[in-house]
Amino acid sequence: MLAVAGSLPAEDGGWGYEFKWDGVRALAGVRDGRLTLASRKGTDITVRYPEVSRLPAALSGRDAVIDGEVVMMDAAGRPDFGALQNRMHRTGPEVPRMAAAAPVTYLVFDLLALDGADLRTRPYAERRALLDELAPAGGRWVLTPWWPGSGAQVQAASEENGLEGVVAKRLDSPYREGARSPDWRKVKNFFTQSVVVGGWRPGQGRRSGTIGSLLVGVPDDEGRLVYVGHVGTGFTDQALRDLQRLLVRRTSSPFDGVLPREVTRDAHWVEPDLVGEVAYAVWTADDRLRHPSWRGVRDDLEPDDVVRES
Repeated sequence: MLAVAGSLPAEDGGWGYEFKWDGVRALAGVRDGRLTLASRKGTDITVRYPEVSRLPAALSGRDAVIDGEVVMMDAAGRPDFGALQNRMHRTGPEVPRMAAAAPVTYLVFDLLALDGADLRTRPYAERRALLDELAPAGGRWVLTPWWPGSGAQVQAASEENGLEGVVAKRLDSPYREGARSPDWRKVKNFFTQSVVVGGWRPGQGRRSGTIGSLLVGVPDDEGRLVYVGHVGTGFTDQALRDLQRLLVRRTSSPFDGVLPREVTRDAHWVEPDLVGEVAYAVWTADDRLRHPSWRGVRDDLEPDDVVRES
């Protein structure tokens, strides 16, 4: 279940509030003492995060399906999405070493099934109460807090702690798997937008011959990729190497309509398969992102998942 972007509910008595965590969603399935972690796309990501492997023991033999978010915390205890990028795509023999050096945390916030009983039709408040009773403790997982009817205070606390924002959830809402529902509302403290990469322009100086900026778009209601700007900041050297490997060249622009000449004159077009996330200042009057900065690849998202969020 996915949240829509919005503002705090005017009447928040029927809502519960959680912090919005800056990581990647992951469903944890525990059955017969074995754990499977799956991304939003259904990809098995268990091998990427071995530090979560002991979660079944914390459930004392019970089977469960849990929704949560994998995050990488910084020294101040805040999620660091940039640091998580170093783990999101790793599946090789280096993973245990990386997990020991800089472990992730699995933040748990919903319970979808327990001992074979499907809980998705139960109200959010009931699911959270059952999750609180289950109370998986210890290890690299944390049961996240939630507060009924305290939206303004929770948002203020998220701002004070440098977090991404809050998620408001209707107390009576069922869990609609795969759906983006107004029953869940994300309220951000800073602007981010998922984008589809459609091309790149070469850099200068140290970046000569490689990626200088990415050309990005957002699909419209008809599924056409609409150009929204170019992103030239926020990249680490490792991120640039990963992008060079992930982008697949094509001969024509994947964007709908005619792009400005200053964009197309040296553009290298790529298949519009890769989703990333940018931070930005504002949307301009001509529907462009102002001052976008790269935050990282979102391999938990498909291009069809991308919508304009504000």
